[in-house]
Amino acid sequence: MTTHNELRLLPWSGPEGNPCYLSTEGSGFLSRLADNTEAVQLEMAGELLERALEVLGDGEAEPNEVRLLAVDMTEALRDVRRVAISRGHRLPISDPPTGEGGDEGPRLPAAAFG
Repeated sequence: MTTHNELRLLPWSGPEGNPCYLSTEGSGFLSRLADNTEAVQLEMAGELLERALEVLGDGEAEPNEVRLLAVDMTEALRDVRRVAISRGHRLPISDPPTGEGGDEGPRLPAAAFG
């Protein structure tokens, strides 16, 4: 049986749209290819975000331009979500912090919320 972080969700889908996984130590060719693909996907998402700010900030954007932007953003969001899931699954599992009196874990000061 494989553990939580033994299989890596790859940043692309199979021929039928199903997720692809890689069982690896993280140093092979496919792992490096996946790392590079994730980096490109994240960079493209950042560039698309800048473009979205321009288009949506322009009060005269054409409906077709906004529609294309929404399609591109949907694809980028799918890719970024897959990267986040993949990286989250590869994080080491740690024991939850124990606190006294039912404390659920670390707390942020009120100033952290603005």
